[in-house]
Amino acid sequence: MGITARGVGLLVAAVVLLAVGFRFAYPELALLGAAAATAVGYALVTAAWRPRLEVTRHADPDRVARGEPAAMTLTVRNTGRLRAASLVAEDRCGGASVPVPLLRLRPGRDTTVRYDVPTARRGVVPVGPLRVTRRDPLGLVALSRPYGGTVPVWVHPRIHPLTAVPTGAGRSLDGRVDAVPHGSITFDSLREYVVGDELRRVHWRTSARVGELMVRENVDTSLPRLVVLLDNRATAHPDRVDGVAESFESACEAAASVVTAAVRADLPVVLLLVAPEAAGTAGAGVAGPGAAPLDRLAAAQLGKEDTLDATLTRLRRDRPGDTLVVLTGPGGRGSLGRIGALRGAYPSVVVGVFGAAQPAQATELVVIDAVDGAAFAAEWDRVRRW
Repeated sequence: MGITARGVGLLVAAVVLLAVGFRFAYPELALLGAAAATAVGYALVTAAWRPRLEVTRHADPDRVARGEPAAMTLTVRNTGRLRAASLVAEDRCGGASVPVPLLRLRPGRDTTVRYDVPTARRGVVPVGPLRVTRRDPLGLVALSRPYGGTVPVWVHPRIHPLTAVPTGAGRSLDGRVDAVPHGSITFDSLREYVVGDELRRVHWRTSARVGELMVRENVDTSLPRLVVLLDNRATAHPDRVDGVAESFESACEAAASVVTAAVRADLPVVLLLVAPEAAGTAGAGVAGPGAAPLDRLAAAQLGKEDTLDATLTRLRRDRPGDTLVVLTGPGGRGSLGRIGALRGAYPSVVVGVFGAAQPAQATELVVIDAVDGAAFAAEWDRVRRW
């Protein structure tokens, strides 16, 4: 609850008038002071009334590519039974405020407001909560309360179509990529039986132990596995304009393009970030390592911690794929030698460098120098040696 400047002035005047009136026996001044104090008390009681509002919101859509339109539909319903609500309200949309008219909202009625969500920049735009400000008729007290929750709108990086996908060492014998998802006999895991599974894949010993049918899950080792490593170190993207590193935005677009191309080709793909990601949930507008790749790219931020050596060591040890795609900025050109040391663990290593003033020099790596995501996609499709 906040008292306005007018309310503070009237409250001070009430104290002074009451003190002077009683001290020097002036009943008129005491009466004026009592009237002023009564007005402030009335304002407090009036502003303290809490309207019963039900707020629902719907994003259409809640996930868009950068620059595509997105809208938020906000519905406010007066669930009270006696009084109509005439309030001043505003909805938070990112860093901006959107006015929401709530004039003479009768009990049981609702009002709907629809407005555009800014998608000019990649990121997670938090929308909400609705803040309702209650004022008294004299403007002495203003009380602001939040209503409803926060709904994130995920602004994904732009996706540029890629016609080629590196196949690394995972090729079938006839020279093409084998897209059969369960064609090999390589054991991967056990799962519960579902209708339609072949009985020859049932693992009877485990089924007898757990008391329900368990099926062997095999993987096709002929499929190439892609690993996309996004360098989100602040030192790798030193050039910023208004706090935004365009080289990092371009790297995010390239990562989204490679991941999308791999998914469309039914190829396993893993997205990794050099700097640690913020842990959280999609409902809170934070995407952790277990979230969808495009959501993680939307929430990706530059990190100050330099963990490149630890990340490269983990890649060399775990080997989550056979084709490594590294995307970095002008500050990452000095790390190409350390990245090239992974050639023994990964048959194919592709490096994309964005925003560099001079082309990178690396003989054992496939290096793509690009100014933005569109240029990267064009150069990517020209590569003939993976």
